[in-house]
Amino acid sequence: MDNTTDGTWSSLPVKLNDGVLQTLEALTFTHMTPVQSACIPLFMSNKDVAAEAVTGSGKTLAFVIPIIEILLKREEKLKKMQVGALVITPTRELALQISEVMDHFIQKFPQFTQILLIGGSNPIEDVEKFKEQGANIVIATPGRLEDMFRRKSDGLDMASCVRSLDVLVLDEADRLLDMGFEASLNTILGYLPKQRRTGLFSATQTQELEKLVRAGLRNPVRITVKEKGVAATAAAQKTPSRLSNYYTICRSEDKFNHLVAFLRQHKHEKQLVFFSTCACVEYYGRALETLIKKVTVCCIHGKMKQKRNKIFADFRALKSGILVCTDVMARGIDIPDVNWVLQYDPPSSATAFVHRCGRTARIGNQGNALVFLLPMEETYVNFLSINQKCPLQRMSPISDVVDVLDKVKAMSVADRAMFERGTRAFVSFVQAYAKHECRLIFRIKDLDFASLARGFALLRLPRMPELKGKTFPNFIETHMDTDTIRYKDKNREKQRQKILKEKKETPLQKKNFTRNKSWSKQRDRKDRKKRRSEKRKHDEGSDVDDDDIQELLSDTRLLKKLKKGRITEEDFEKQIAKSKHKTPTTAGSDEERV
Repeated sequence: MDNTTDGTWSSLPVKLNDGVLQTLEALTFTHMTPVQSACIPLFMSNKDVAAEAVTGSGKTLAFVIPIIEILLKREEKLKKMQVGALVITPTRELALQISEVMDHFIQKFPQFTQILLIGGSNPIEDVEKFKEQGANIVIATPGRLEDMFRRKSDGLDMASCVRSLDVLVLDEADRLLDMGFEASLNTILGYLPKQRRTGLFSATQTQELEKLVRAGLRNPVRITVKEKGVAATAAAQKTPSRLSNYYTICRSEDKFNHLVAFLRQHKHEKQLVFFSTCACVEYYGRALETLIKKVTVCCIHGKMKQKRNKIFADFRALKSGILVCTDVMARGIDIPDVNWVLQYDPPSSATAFVHRCGRTARIGNQGNALVFLLPMEETYVNFLSINQKCPLQRMSPISDVVDVLDKVKAMSVADRAMFERGTRAFVSFVQAYAKHECRLIFRIKDLDFASLARGFALLRLPRMPELKGKTFPNFIETHMDTDTIRYKDKNREKQRQKILKEKKETPLQKKNFTRNKSWSKQRDRKDRKKRRSEKRKHDEGSDVDDDDIQELLSDTRLLKKLKKGRITEEDFEKQIAKSKHKTPTTAGSDEERV
């Protein structure tokens, strides 16, 4: 199926309510997209739907319209506290966006109420609002929704409210089913009735068949929407056809200069700039506010609380401006009229690259994306072309590039807060780089730390495991004593001086420091736990011998086979009994060994 408009709403095989059609007309949605024409009739005819379509293809209306229609056709009308539809989405920004679209429709149907349950607000206030106003449609993020189910002591029995549920929608389903959301999602699904219609909507979700089954779909109809003119095969391009995707190569120390030059040349356009960490957003965002004149610069990252929702809403309303952000803005977010998506740092996963690009060229519009790469990272272009079916073309060199790093250094000298932001940004970038999923290309050992530090406009190199024992003659530290840099905020500086005074008056005590390993060489948690266990056994003189350990491992393997259904319980019991009566492998009898 091609991703182009696919007829008018009246051409659907199911009839839509007049109020729904009037709302679509008021929103100027006169034609359907393919994902809408495919999903809406199926969803409205008691089918579970698993829809995969490129980002920006109109998936939100593909489930909002069926939700309204299904609730309108209920034989028994919903009461104030009965939830008929539940939409779960991974980020608060996407939840806000869906809530806005839903609100346009329920204005025509005042018998329905909706509530938004997301982080960044007081959960007690959400409970009181639910109890006071009720909600027939709930749009929520997993963490907050799970919390609401557990607040029975606050007078809200959410489990009772969802017993009448007709429709469950999981938007950006592939991300919802990631490890970070899986536990919350499983808890929520445990409260929901089995007899319901379920829809999963995402840009890259149908490869996860087992997870779809786990999410509660019963024989879902799978819908895959491909780009116009591209064969509907696994080799199809995953980014919108109207997206122009570029890359540029520059050294670490030149990267920020090139970014500033580009943003200045496109200052009358709307642009998203992606960084790898929250600390980088804080640091470079503050620098861009000073360096890019007469342009609104907003910053959003995952560690923001209440103000994040307002910043997102304000930026969406802008005609032009710059949003500096992390991957919290990479999925499903619909910001109108984005001209450029700039990836200052390549994301940690290749799929995130595609989703970042999808913030532009939405619903058939033109859009552009540009990724900044180091010379050693150029093979990433081929990797994306093969792995994500995402071809990139090299952009001609950015013109009128000037050195702005001295100005950033001056900002750090003038305010200790900026100086500390730069250090945190540098350290967090190195941590993120060390954990990149494509380590054959993004190799921490190949990073030129001196060039990188110059690109961060650092006054001095921080103390960190990756730099220990190394010298960097190509990096010239500032001659000033950085301890003398003061906070612009007088209260913070007053507190810092108080702490410094207390340190001088308190006699130094020798501390026991634990030697840290480089982040890039740290093992995973399981390996560390194993080493601690082995050390504890050695220190305490463990009385477990090798035979006991082997027996335990053997029993564990048998138990895993039983759980996976590879052996029956009868076989399990026989093999356990057999292992208990095995002759010891160590030479000599038990008496001899004693």
